[in-house]
Amino acid sequence: MSDQELPPWLREQVARLQQLQQNLQAIMMQKQQLEVESVETERALEELKKAGPEDTVYKSAGSVLIKAKKEDVTKELEEKKELSNTRLMVLSKQETRVKENLKEVENKINEMIRGAQGGASGPSAGPGPKPRAE
Repeated sequence: MSDQELPPWLREQVARLQQLQQNLQAIMMQKQQLEVESVETERALEELKKAGPEDTVYKSAGSVLIKAKKEDVTKELEEKKELSNTRLMVLSKQETRVKENLKEVENKINEMIRGAQGGASGPSAGPGPKPRAE
């Protein structure tokens, strides 16, 4: 069945499903990037803990390294880690919400298809305005 053969009510739900799938993919990509960033930050913090009080510490500033105080770099990294964790929690909640919406739309599409197949006796068969109003 091509797009043009699909009834408008079904086309609308399929478009909504595709949009939700794209949103989910974007959220998962952001989440993965944050997880990598969080692991890198954690590794950097572990290395800083190994450094002695007299060791020279550098931090990245674009494409150059700048000498910095160990305490300042540690504080910056801990703040960065905390921010990443907060953003990860928000993205996880968004991911859960989008997955729930996806499941609802999939169920709605399946119900509409079953309803259309069950009563498909003519052009007026299938869901009318009622499913679109939901």
